[in-house]
Amino acid sequence: MPHGVLHDAAFGARPDLEVSAVPPDPRERWLAAVVLGAQGWYARAATLLDELMLGADPVLAALAAATFASHRRQLGGHADARRLDAAGLGRLAGVTVGRTGEHDPAFAGLVALARSDLLVGLAADAVGLGRLAEARRLVAAADASVPAAGWRAGVRAGWVRAEIELAAGRAADAVRHAEPAAEEALAGPSSRHQVKSSLVLGAALAASGHGARAARLVSPALDQAADLGLVTLEWPAAMIMAELAPTRADQFCRCAAVALHSVLRRADPVGRQLAERSVWVPRFAGPTG
Repeated sequence: MPHGVLHDAAFGARPDLEVSAVPPDPRERWLAAVVLGAQGWYARAATLLDELMLGADPVLAALAAATFASHRRQLGGHADARRLDAAGLGRLAGVTVGRTGEHDPAFAGLVALARSDLLVGLAADAVGLGRLAEARRLVAAADASVPAAGWRAGVRAGWVRAEIELAAGRAADAVRHAEPAAEEALAGPSSRHQVKSSLVLGAALAASGHGARAARLVSPALDQAADLGLVTLEWPAAMIMAELAPTRADQFCRCAAVALHSVLRRADPVGRQLAERSVWVPRFAGPTG
C-alpha cells in the first residue's frame, strides 16, 4: 500500500481505509496503527506499536508511544497512557534537530510533531487524573513545538485546552478554545479530526447552555463517524446526543452501546481491563468481551 494512501487514511479524507496487511516500512506501520486505532482495532494496533516503541529509531518510537497512549486514554486508561507518553519523551531526550551538521526541515518537523503529541498527550492524561494545574503547564509547554509540527498539533492542543476548562467548570472558556480548533480542523485535510473537533466544541457548547447549536454540530458528526467506521468517535458522539436529545436518549444510548462493545471486542486484554475499571467509560447492559 503506497505511503500516500496510508497517510491519507491516518490524517486525511479516508479514515475508513481497510488495513489488511502489515506494511514493510516502519513509518508505514505507524500510519497503519493510527488508522487501525481510529477504527477501534486496538489489539491489532497494539501489536504494531509495541514493536515500533522498541525500535532503533527514537523519533518513530516516540510517535508510536504517543499513539499507543492515545488508544489507552480513549479506553479510560489515563495512568497507563501517562507512562507511555513519558516513555516517548524519554526516547526523544537525546534527539537533536541537526544531523551531520545540516538542518533537515522534514526531520525537524517530525521531531516537533512527536514532542507536541507527547506533551499534549501528557496534558490530556493529567486532565483524566484530575491534575488540572499540571495539564495547563504541559499544554503550554507544547506550544513551542506547534509551529514546526503543523496543523494537527494546534488542533490537538485546542482540544485539550477545552477539556481542561470543561473539567474546571469553565464552559465559556472551553468554547473559546474549542472553536478555533474546530475551524483549523475544518480547513485541514483530516475527516477524523473534523469529527472529533465537532464533538469537543459540541460538548463545550452544551455545557455553556447552547444545546441547540451543539446538537447541530454533534448530530452530523455522529453520522459521519458511523459512515467512516470511526467507532472510537461514534460512541462518545452518541452519548453527547443522548444528553442533547433526551426524548431520543434510549436510541442514542443503544447506538453508543453497540459502538463501544465493538471497540472492546477489538481491544487487547489490557485495554479491555482498563475500560472496565475506568470511570470515564460508560457501563451498558450486554456483553463487552
